[in-house]
Amino acid sequence: MDITTNTVLITGGASGIGWALAERFLKAGSQVIICGRRADKLQEAQQQYPQLHIRQCDVGLAADRVALLDWVSTEFPQVNVLINNAGIQRRMQLTNSQEDWTESQSELAINLEAPLHLSMLFIPHLRQHPKAAIMNVTSGLAFVPGSFAPIYSATKAALHSFTMSLRHQLSGTSIEVIELVPPAVNTDLGGTGLHNFGVPVGDFADAMMAGIEAGSPEIGYGTSETNRLASREQVDAIFRQMNSRF
Repeated sequence: MDITTNTVLITGGASGIGWALAERFLKAGSQVIICGRRADKLQEAQQQYPQLHIRQCDVGLAADRVALLDWVSTEFPQVNVLINNAGIQRRMQLTNSQEDWTESQSELAINLEAPLHLSMLFIPHLRQHPKAAIMNVTSGLAFVPGSFAPIYSATKAALHSFTMSLRHQLSGTSIEVIELVPPAVNTDLGGTGLHNFGVPVGDFADAMMAGIEAGSPEIGYGTSETNRLASREQVDAIFRQMNSRF
């Protein structure tokens, strides 16, 4: 994929992995639009890169997803790449009877409903372009779940499954379907300081851009690459080791 001539829409693009990808697409020469829930973070990003376009929206809400497509169709019909990156991770105990289901519903909506719905909404728009792509950001936890984040892990496993089906159904069209599979990355996902042990976000983003340019349909990095390629026996061993302290 040529990363220099696209118009890219990134959900959750004002921080973390989304922001790292936005910077790299901008520096490569593509136009970039980021959307997110926090207006202040979006404005800070635009101050750093005045050529960046921003849109405040909550992809956890179906109405905001439809409005995003309508806005893009009118204001940026040249958008040919959708990156479903927005996500939240909650650490929780399933045995906690006081757990608020509304929090889990929000996690499901943002991590799973949003990328599924946005992909389906944008397919007719993207098919108008001779070269287009949908990129879904999953996780190494899609392949080996983390018991500490059971809802997050389940949403990413489901998104991996959906991405495979989406790729198959769009194989005869102009739309590439690419899965980006992060390991633990040093971002604020789940809370400040929880992923300080993770790989630097810049290193991960550089690897993703290289994989995108090379035309790889599914791109892992570090431990997520190990998880992605593991046999069932290896998955069970990784699961036991990773979750032994939880």
